Amino acid sequence: MAITLDWLGVATFRLMVDDLVIFLDAYMDRVPAAPPVGLTTSQVERADYLLVGHSHYDHLWGAERIARNTGAVVIGSHETVRLMENEEVAVKQLVAVAGGERIRLSEGVVVRVFPSQHSCIWAQGPTAPDEACFGDLGLFLDERQANLSRRAAARSSANNPAMAAVAEHLRQSNQRPRGEGGAFAYLIETPYGSILWKDTSGHWTGILRDLRPDVALLAAAGRGNIDGEPIQGTLAQFVAREADLLRPRRIIPCHHDNWMPPTTRQTDLSPVREELARRAPHVELLEMGYMESYPILPLR
Repeated sequence: MAITLDWLGVATFRLMVDDLVIFLDAYMDRVPAAPPVGLTTSQVERADYLLVGHSHYDHLWGAERIARNTGAVVIGSHETVRLMENEEVAVKQLVAVAGGERIRLSEGVVVRVFPSQHSCIWAQGPTAPDEACFGDLGLFLDERQANLSRRAAARSSANNPAMAAVAEHLRQSNQRPRGEGGAFAYLIETPYGSILWKDTSGHWTGILRDLRPDVALLAAAGRGNIDGEPIQGTLAQFVAREADLLRPRRIIPCHHDNWMPPTTRQTDLSPVREELARRAPHVELLEMGYMESYPILPLR
């Protein structure tokens, strides 16, 4: 048997290990202008577990519908669990984690939960993966929050007719999280090999460097977060740094699609591929399309 993977946009995946169906994030119901991923939450007929990387709407929204329709167990932060309880997901389907847990998903599949970092959405971000960004170091929390408020105000005042659909989508998907609720990295260990999944561009160096997954599903978007501070350089350099720390055989990028136009656009991964070839030539970069049911393990 092989482990197959469907990419469903942003950082959402459907992972199938033999008869076990694991969703990684749940955001598939997007704005009308975004390209369809081939599946909606109402069409999900089977899920055993749903891992949530953090509780922002573009990762969590939809988990409540999948959980209610399939009986899937949702694993995520205490904030994720609070939001799912508000959505009337049964308590027996909710597992709150903080990092450090080992959870048996089946007789041969175990997931390990590690604390991680969210990308620096409060810092100046790149418009392309080879654009270097500097500064924004040492900001206090109130300064970060002020930056976020200014950017939200600028988006809401943008004179673009397409922003009306975005505003309505945000209204519908607003589960009122208290921040991102904490970000996690999940290491999924199977009889065929291991898979690391992170749904945002951030990490703790001391954690990542001790993991050795066969396959890494890594976010390739925004301003990378290294130990709580924004990378001084490019997104391509950030992804290559993670590859150098993890030493996987294969990297599958995510969060790089045009998932909410006009506020997003497709990311050209050529600079990431070039930087990986320079810094981590042993790593294969596999760029997936939506719903490809790609066999990722065992590696050949």
